[in-house]
Amino acid sequence: MLSRRDALRLAGLAAVVGWAAPAIRAQGAAALPDKPVRLIVPNAAGGVADLTARTVGQALSERLGQPVVVENRPGAGGIVAGQTLLSSPADGSTLMVATNAHAISASLFRSLPFDPIRDFAPVGLMGTFAIAILVAPDSSLRTSGDLVAKLKSDPAGSNIGTISVGSTQNLAAELFKTAAGVEAVTVPFNGTPALLTALLRGDVTAAFEIVAPITGQIRDGSLRAIAVTSAGRAANLPDVPTLREAGLADFDVTSWNAVVAPARTPAPVIARINQELNAVLGQPTVRSKLLEAGVEAKGGDPASLARLMSEEAEKWRAVIQRAGIEKQ
Repeated sequence: MLSRRDALRLAGLAAVVGWAAPAIRAQGAAALPDKPVRLIVPNAAGGVADLTARTVGQALSERLGQPVVVENRPGAGGIVAGQTLLSSPADGSTLMVATNAHAISASLFRSLPFDPIRDFAPVGLMGTFAIAILVAPDSSLRTSGDLVAKLKSDPAGSNIGTISVGSTQNLAAELFKTAAGVEAVTVPFNGTPALLTALLRGDVTAAFEIVAPITGQIRDGSLRAIAVTSAGRAANLPDVPTLREAGLADFDVTSWNAVVAPARTPAPVIARINQELNAVLGQPTVRSKLLEAGVEAKGGDPASLARLMSEEAEKWRAVIQRAGIEKQ
C-alpha cells in the first residue's frame, strides 16, 4: 500500500507526463509560421479550382490553426500564379493549387520563367474530375461508338468542339481522335458558354467539356453526355459509360487539382501540410461539398503527386507534338 507521500509523488508525476505529452506531440509535428496561409489559385473565382481551394482551405484552416486565405491570380496560363508562389517564402505559409495546365505548360509555352516540375514541391492531390463528351439533346448520336462512326463516315461534315487550344479538354479531344482513328477537325472556342451555344446550334457535332460546371444541364436534359474520358465512371454521372467501356482500351483523361509549394520548402513542413490535407479530404462534409462541385476527393502522398505530374507532363507533350499544336 502506497504512503501518502508516494501517492502524492505519483500524482505529481502523472500530472507532469499528462502536461508534457501534448508538448511532445507538438514537437513531433513540423511547426508552421504563425501567420495566415495563402493558397494561390491560378484561375478566376468561381471555377472548379477556386471552389476546390475554398472548400478545402476552410477545413484546412481549422486543422492548421491559421486562416487559409484563397488568393486568385489568373493570367498567362498559370505563369502569374507560379511566379507569385516562387517569390514567396518557402516556409509553408504560401501554397498554390496546381492543375492539369501546370503539367501541360512546359510543352505549350516557348519559354517559362520557371520549371513546372523542378521548381515546385508536390504537397498532395486534392481531387479529380471527369471530362464528358456532349451532344445536343436532339442529336441522333447516342453513344461514343455512334460518334466515331459519324466522324469516319462524314469527316467533312463533322467536327469536335472544345475550349481553347492547349486546354485539357482540347487535348483530350486530340487524344480521342488518335485512339479512335478519326481525322475530324477540332474547333476551339473562347470559353464554355460559346462552346455550348455552338453545340446546341449544331455548329459542332460533339463537344468535350469538364463535367463540373455542366452537371445540372446534363441532369435536366439540356445537354446529353454520351461518354466520360476518365478510367472509371464519374461519381456524379454514374449512368454515363467511359470510353474504355466503349472499346478504347487504356483511355484515361482526368482533370485534377493538387497543392504545391516552392521547391525549397523543408520536407517536414511538406509532410505536415500533407498530413492535414489528407485528414481534411477524409471528412464526409468536405467530400460531399466537393462532389457537389463535380470533384471526387482523392488525397495521397507527395511522392504520388510527383509521379502524376511527371507522367502527365510526358503524356501531354506527346499529344501536343502529334497534334501539331504550336507553342505559344
